[in-house]
Amino acid sequence: MPAPTKQSTRTAKRPAAKKAAPKAANKKPAKKSLAFETRRSEIQGTGAFAIKPIRAGQRIVEYVGEQISSDEADRRYDESKMKRHHTFLFTVEEDLVVDGGSNGNEAIYINHSCDPNCEAVIDEKNRIWIYALRPIKVGEELAYDYQFERTGSARLDAQLERFYACRCGSERCRGSLLKKKKIRRRDAVAKK
Repeated sequence: MPAPTKQSTRTAKRPAAKKAAPKAANKKPAKKSLAFETRRSEIQGTGAFAIKPIRAGQRIVEYVGEQISSDEADRRYDESKMKRHHTFLFTVEEDLVVDGGSNGNEAIYINHSCDPNCEAVIDEKNRIWIYALRPIKVGEELAYDYQFERTGSARLDAQLERFYACRCGSERCRGSLLKKKKIRRRDAVAKK
């Protein structure tokens, strides 16, 4: 498989806020009682599961780790040598990536779902927060849509869809961690 583009090599979460200038470090917050615990997941490896009810709109946890450049992320995690994708990288902006595998916290265990109950929001200080999209019951696995970037090349995107295969099991599963395909208006009209 050809090497993915820089955008596609990272766990690109949806930026939901304006970006400020990058900070030198993303410090771990002080330990406090989390609303979830980690344990074996049906989706992937270890997951995060609610241990108390979580309200819609509630801020659950900050995703923290070492702030690095895109080039450093590519150096640390050479996906062309991986059998399957597995990193704790979170792209904040073009050349700012948070590596949750280095000085990270329990947020790295929140898995992907095509029908998520959480979302990742990047604030004006480039801090990544996980919020509940809807009420979450005790025992329910926390998940958000990773929305990896597409390349624009149908051939390469088809390869990346296989490499970034989704295991969420949702009825809405699109089969890949890549963002939904953009449907051109002309194509949508032709299907009617």
